[in-house]
Amino acid sequence: MIARVGSFATRWTSAAPLLAVVMLVLTWGRDLPAAVVALVTVVLAGAVLAAVHHAEVIAHRVGEPFGSLVLAVAVTVIEVALIVTLMADGGDKGATLARDTVFAAVMITCNGIVGISLLVASLRHGTAVFNPEGTGAALATVATLATLSLVLPTFTTSRPGPEFSGVQLTFAAISSLVLYGLFVATQTVRHRDYFLPITRQGEVITADDHADAPTARTALISLGLLGLALIGVVGLAKGVSPTIESGVEAAGLPHAVVGVIIALLVLLPETIAALRSARRDRVQTSLNLALGSAMASIGLTIPAVALASIWLSGPLVLGLGATHMVLLALTVVVSSLTVVPGRATPLQGGVHLVLFAAYLELAINP
Repeated sequence: MIARVGSFATRWTSAAPLLAVVMLVLTWGRDLPAAVVALVTVVLAGAVLAAVHHAEVIAHRVGEPFGSLVLAVAVTVIEVALIVTLMADGGDKGATLARDTVFAAVMITCNGIVGISLLVASLRHGTAVFNPEGTGAALATVATLATLSLVLPTFTTSRPGPEFSGVQLTFAAISSLVLYGLFVATQTVRHRDYFLPITRQGEVITADDHADAPTARTALISLGLLGLALIGVVGLAKGVSPTIESGVEAAGLPHAVVGVIIALLVLLPETIAALRSARRDRVQTSLNLALGSAMASIGLTIPAVALASIWLSGPLVLGLGATHMVLLALTVVVSSLTVVPGRATPLQGGVHLVLFAAYLELAINP
């Protein structure tokens, strides 16, 4: 029975990327009726789940912290591609899409994923334990990237409104890449042990005893299927984006909700992966996924949209409003207090989740 279930899972995750590419070819550049949009949405969701599954297979093969890095980058590639494709078709409404989506990703990861992971791990195991050195380094990088890219544009004076000038945008893009590159080098080479799960006695867990690692052949197949899934996700999301935007407008919601929906769609499978790790008392892996995704979201999205702004018409608004800056500042302060002890109780998880709920409430009712 177990073998049949595993075989079904393998077939499903292999078929979903292929089906997504076929659906993309059939629907590209066409106006889609409601029934087809519903079908595309189902295939899109399957492709996202399949993409993350194959990223997890690769991650299991290469081990931590490389595994979390692979998953975070894979998810961010999806997000960046969605942002750029929607900006290309969004006109003036696309001016704030990058900002809204990146900020949504930061709030979802730093409060939603972190909060639910800490809550699940602490309720299941008493307290959630993790390495404060690695987690603190990741948090500091996220805070710096968010401030440089999302806060400073509100206060610069070279351009009217919360926009960077061309030189400022170039500096922000290069700084984002440099900081992200430095963090990856720190995480994977120089201080790799800071990002490995630890026991309750503080000992580093260097091997995952949950399951045998996949073979090199399996990992290579997953790499190819991951690429197909990403292509399918990007193309199909472009096809259903008009429906998302019209639905948001019909509901009378702010256009920023589109960015929230994109981020939720992309990060939902990663949330599931973080929860799995938290249930197994591998909270450091959950935090690697959450903060790594936040960091990759900023560190890769800002350079991508900076490059895309060369051929995209219209302004590129990156600066946050006062309400969102308060939420970001509170998130950084609370996260710092959570990280310092190296362990957390359900209270810390609940505080992060309340911050996430406040963000969602203010996104719907600004």
